[in-house]
Amino acid sequence: MESSVLAFATDLIDEGADTFFGNLTDRAGVGGVTLASVYHEARDVFPHNPRRVIRYLEPGAAYFRPDAARWAGRRLAPTPSTAIGDRDPFAEAAQEAQRRGLKLHAWTVFCHNDRLGFQHPDCAPANAFGDRQLTELCPANPEVREYATTLVAEFARYGVDAIRAESLHFHGLRHGYHHERYFEQLGPVTEALLGLCFCDHCLARAQALGVPAAETRQAVQDELRARLADERRAADPTPLDELAGGAVAAYIDAALSTVTSLTAEVTEAAAQLGMRLTFMDGGGPGKGWLSGIDLSAIGKAAHQIETLGYAKTPEAVREKVAAYALHGIRPAEMAVILRPMTQDCDGPANLAAKIDTLRQLGVPEVEFYNYGLMRLSSLDRIGAALR
Repeated sequence: MESSVLAFATDLIDEGADTFFGNLTDRAGVGGVTLASVYHEARDVFPHNPRRVIRYLEPGAAYFRPDAARWAGRRLAPTPSTAIGDRDPFAEAAQEAQRRGLKLHAWTVFCHNDRLGFQHPDCAPANAFGDRQLTELCPANPEVREYATTLVAEFARYGVDAIRAESLHFHGLRHGYHHERYFEQLGPVTEALLGLCFCDHCLARAQALGVPAAETRQAVQDELRARLADERRAADPTPLDELAGGAVAAYIDAALSTVTSLTAEVTEAAAQLGMRLTFMDGGGPGKGWLSGIDLSAIGKAAHQIETLGYAKTPEAVREKVAAYALHGIRPAEMAVILRPMTQDCDGPANLAAKIDTLRQLGVPEVEFYNYGLMRLSSLDRIGAALR
């Protein structure tokens, strides 16, 4: 079984290569590092960082040096984080990983990008009223799709083994923003409808698939207005597939084809350059419909599916992995992320039992979240569990 730890480039910068890679090999004993290449905004506490305890990660920043010629004339292009200065953490990581015999993976956040969404609102999803969700990029937008495939091509020069593709899909309304506020109870149906994209590209794709797109948008507008005006209506649990005579469900199904085709394009771009594409499925089986995730189709489009094995017991981890079989995805086609910290593990034996469970199921790769966010004792726990 292959093993890796997810980490930020700022961990490498703050600690230095010797300490950073020494902890990965000597304490955690893993065979690879999964380094964030483009990441979303965050504020985190770093228990063992020698330079700072709290760090802010910039919106949609890149942690490598983009090839300027590759992005010439493009509106959507990665912008290096100010935290890396003139350095190229990916080049440093690639050199050190090769020297130590470790695999390097590029952990890449694609469509959750505040920076590019605010800079180019026309590339962000639009709800039924035309309001843009500026923390995201729309997977149906041609410029976004070109950005995604070009981004993948950047990593071949670093000797990356696999792209860990996060947010290669739509997001709902509540994906997180500063002081995000909902003072009235909207209800799950209202929130779901507010998270659907009705930009020109999504409308055109749905229409091409036989969905009356404009009429569906109007129906969603009417439904939202009624639910926003009346708290009793907001509490109405009518399923989405019963709204507008099934047109809303058909519209959501069209979004599934958008995400699947984008995944196939990005996977092909990676494969042509000798890299694998791992689709990171954070929600888990049965929770991706509104995000455009058709697991059965994604499982065929991508090289691998990665899921979060965040649970307290090995049995719960087994159940999480087993649920993917209902979508035709075998454990041998998966990677699983575990958290060695105390909220999931009470010690090395617990973590070892989870790893053993994954081995028994035939899962070929396990990853651990997240280098900088865990104590050094949690890195030791990984090493003890793997041994």
